[in-house]
Amino acid sequence: MKKIAFIICILSVTTANINCNSTAKTVASSKPAMGSDSVLFHLVQQQTFQYFWEGAEPTSGLARERLHMDNIYPQNDKSTVTSGGAGFGVMAILVGIERGFITKEQGRERLEKIVHFLETADRFHGAWPHWWNGETGKVKPFSKNDDGGDLVETSFMIQGLLCVRQYFINGNAAEKTLAARIDTLWKAVEFDWYRNSKNVLYWHWSPNNGWKMNFAVHGYNECLIMYVLAASSPTHGVPAIVYHEGWAENGFIKKNPPAYGGYKLQLHHQDDPVNGGPLFWAHYSYLGLDPRGLKDKYADYWEENKKQSLINYQWCVDNPLKYKGYGPNNWGLTSSYSVKGYAGHAPNLERDLGVISPTAALSSFPYTPTQSMAAMKHWYNDMRDKLWGPYGFYDAFSETAGWYLPRYLAIDQGPIVVMMENYRSGLLWNLFMSSPEIKDGLNKLGFESPWLKK
Repeated sequence: MKKIAFIICILSVTTANINCNSTAKTVASSKPAMGSDSVLFHLVQQQTFQYFWEGAEPTSGLARERLHMDNIYPQNDKSTVTSGGAGFGVMAILVGIERGFITKEQGRERLEKIVHFLETADRFHGAWPHWWNGETGKVKPFSKNDDGGDLVETSFMIQGLLCVRQYFINGNAAEKTLAARIDTLWKAVEFDWYRNSKNVLYWHWSPNNGWKMNFAVHGYNECLIMYVLAASSPTHGVPAIVYHEGWAENGFIKKNPPAYGGYKLQLHHQDDPVNGGPLFWAHYSYLGLDPRGLKDKYADYWEENKKQSLINYQWCVDNPLKYKGYGPNNWGLTSSYSVKGYAGHAPNLERDLGVISPTAALSSFPYTPTQSMAAMKHWYNDMRDKLWGPYGFYDAFSETAGWYLPRYLAIDQGPIVVMMENYRSGLLWNLFMSSPEIKDGLNKLGFESPWLKK
């Protein structure tokens, strides 16, 4: 197994120096003072970016599924790379270029390596699996029957790749070539195949198990981006009826929307109809898909995401289960590592397990900037010795259980970098929404967006 080139970080009471033994720029900065919000913001974004730069699997260039600083790995899976989390990672690389963490040439070279892997690794009707072996490109089953294409994770990757395409499309010869290769990958995804001859999209298909997973994707959850991409595909597109009958279930998506703390949602959240789902539902589809002014006949998506974030925040402030540490500067419930394994933490009595996941609040910066900043400052200034590592804040923790593990997940680190940048500059929103196919797809589905008027 190739050794990971970890960042050596020296964080003391008076200084916070990040010395990166890599091609990335070396950063040395004083420890942010309590009121120095912009410096801390930059530091958190930069160090979290390193998960996808220094922490990447070296053969493929893709994000590893997980990194454990305690070197305890399930099934020795340091070579396992993930399509969805790596899709978030390619967007993080663009942030790294724009913020000067790496040069544009370094970013392009890494993205070329990633695209080569995606061109040669296992695919199934154009869709990639959830996991590969990063050294071989062969599928690594995510579960017993999940050994083929994963259309949801593929959509997260395509969302990122379209941002990369738009970033380089008018560049020099090498950059235009990279953009063209990405365009070929995008057009090869057979969204129409994954209908399984029905008016809905299916999450999985396997050459060994066919449609045995039998997971038709209905909303509302994290998968809106898949339906937008399916409608937008210029080669394997699906008609609007697939969105309205499949995703929206002929309007059922609006039945009995949840409410809490004075905030009422517009959509029925699948499996979490009480106070809304895990907070990543407000993040994954909206890393590129700009929710500002995005509306259809079912919802105003900016309002839906903002209210879901505020419900999540208010639940932690109210703290009905009396967990230690919860409050206005310590909040955020989403799917992450948990005290026992992995769990979909959400703001209700059954799914709140006393575990805070920093990605929940940090990735919500566009929706709750004041609340997100309060949490970030508390975690860094008051809990840094327990929560801070070479790739930013660790995945999750529980003060009630005294549980602090130095572990990371790609699917959680990526949205931090991307959504903090969208809050800062709108970079990824601007790139993704500039894609002409996306505008066509949104028009087909009956969406409104300021981008459709440009």
